[in-house]
Amino acid sequence: MTASTETRAGVESRARSKSRVRAAKPAVRLGVRMRRNWQLYAMLALPLIWLAIFAYWPMYGVIIAFKDYNVVSGIWGSPWVGFKHFHRFAESYQFWKLIKNTVYLHVYELVATFPLPIILALCLNTVRKKWFSRSAQLITYAPHFISTVVVVGLIVVLTNPNTGVANKFIGLFGFGPVDFMGDAGLFRHVYVWSGAWQTMGFSAIIYLAALTSVPPELHEAAIVDGASRLRRMWHIDLPSIVPVAVILLILNIGSILSVGFEKVLLLQNNLNLDTAEVIDTYVYKIGLASQVPQFSYATAIGLFRSVIGLVLLVLANTFARRFAKSSLW
Repeated sequence: MTASTETRAGVESRARSKSRVRAAKPAVRLGVRMRRNWQLYAMLALPLIWLAIFAYWPMYGVIIAFKDYNVVSGIWGSPWVGFKHFHRFAESYQFWKLIKNTVYLHVYELVATFPLPIILALCLNTVRKKWFSRSAQLITYAPHFISTVVVVGLIVVLTNPNTGVANKFIGLFGFGPVDFMGDAGLFRHVYVWSGAWQTMGFSAIIYLAALTSVPPELHEAAIVDGASRLRRMWHIDLPSIVPVAVILLILNIGSILSVGFEKVLLLQNNLNLDTAEVIDTYVYKIGLASQVPQFSYATAIGLFRSVIGLVLLVLANTFARRFAKSSLW
């Protein structure tokens, strides 16, 4: 008992002396650390400068959402009107139409395209022939690097009622030509599934990266137990990428009122405008493309969209943290 007590006392004494030495060692100042690792800080400076110029500095212009902005008076010289433009948008006949079109299009896109990269990544991860896996990856990744303008041009050519390949194929079954671009009911299908073709392969990269962290011992043990390839995908691979999938889902929910305007705008025409007009294209038209640009009104609509997106992001993160045990913060 005496020896063990002395040993314990010696250990505690050494621990106290180490803590005193650690406390007595002066903390390295930030300036010293920056001089020692200036290469890392130089690399970090470029994205921070970009973020400050293109993400934070433009937020100064959000003030015009609460003013009747005109170019002559400037931001600070324009009269303050409070929430006038927000009330105007909420009372506009376009309000519910824009909300419905935007939410419908984004939810449809999310439901239809979110599982596809996961399925593709799981399938590519189980392929034994490396040449086939690499070929499939190259074919599915390539559309991501095609310009949106080129993709829309391909869609217009392929769906042309008279000469399009899609209508030629439909004609083989005895059906008449379909005006895909002129039918408001078909606009969402064309937009979503062309987007799935373009983004599915590239979106699978992050899931393939997550699958590389799966210990091979789990698969070896499952094979010994007689588990099939499908069972191993379901019980080993899929749970390993669930945290990544949850984070991406949270980000997608946060952008539910922002579907982007480039592709939607290029696919729009007077015939499909009932379903193709979304918040982003409406803001672009009234803020920049109209004969009398309404800068304050367009900024108010954009700010409204951003605030709703932030609220949805926080709610989605809260639910994910509570039920899926995975979240952004």
